[in-house]
Amino acid sequence: MTKPKPLPITEKRNLRSANIDELSTFQIVDLINSEDTLVPSAVAKERKRIAVAIDLIVERFRKGGRLFYVGAGTSGRLGVLDASECPPTFGVRPSLVQGIIAGGRRALVRAIEGAEDRADDGAEAINRKQVKATDVVVGLAACGMTPYVHGALKRARRIGAGTIFVTCAPEAKKHIPAEIIINPVVGPEVITGSTRMKAGTATKLVLNTLTTAAMIKLGKVYGNLMVDLQAVSEKLRDRSLRIVMDMTDLSRPQAKKLLTRADGRLKVAIVMHFCKVDLRGAQEILDSCDQSLRRAIISYY
Repeated sequence: MTKPKPLPITEKRNLRSANIDELSTFQIVDLINSEDTLVPSAVAKERKRIAVAIDLIVERFRKGGRLFYVGAGTSGRLGVLDASECPPTFGVRPSLVQGIIAGGRRALVRAIEGAEDRADDGAEAINRKQVKATDVVVGLAACGMTPYVHGALKRARRIGAGTIFVTCAPEAKKHIPAEIIINPVVGPEVITGSTRMKAGTATKLVLNTLTTAAMIKLGKVYGNLMVDLQAVSEKLRDRSLRIVMDMTDLSRPQAKKLLTRADGRLKVAIVMHFCKVDLRGAQEILDSCDQSLRRAIISYY
């Protein structure tokens, strides 16, 4: 008789919430909140592996590579979310960071039952994206065993791409086909198996850190200012103005004129101001400094 596989911790019952349906509303809120406080420390314990993953991503970016997230359900949606926020925040092309979710676009808004169970579909998704050895593929699976994600990672490894896996199940680590495994252990969920909760929060924190830190190292941030943002909305246009004003001490009308001369490109505008050059000159300075605003300003002084 075959022994049943041990349940991953993400599927086990949480004894602290065993009677949650008998609690008052305030007690339910307090219990969920107390469980959520466990997440940041679990992520912090993985800081070394997160840092190694960031350096791998940056290295591949500098070689012309791309970053792909692959997941199903909540994990897949979080990957697509993180990827979609990179262009407006950091001014990168949409192809640089991409999210792949089992079941395709429809799965973003509706559960596609069974899509996560087909490993061949994960491998085929990697083929369709024409993943190369210079790329990085990050598998996302709270339970660590999703066939779709494993299929994608195995194909990526055969191609020679960098591979990272984010899971909240330590039991799955020995089965995961990835170079770097990031494993924040947040324990059983408040509602058994509902990994959109603590596991989802942990995954979101890890992905935030991966792309944000990678973009900082690529020069997309000056201090803590997003100087490569795409001003595609009124809020972001206002933020651009405020950043220019903060960095240059120009008045709002002056900052607006400077941004207009720079075709709305925030980083270019700041170089134009500090280096006393026109738009083309600012672009040339940034190119010579690998698009690092700090290096561009220092080069002038």
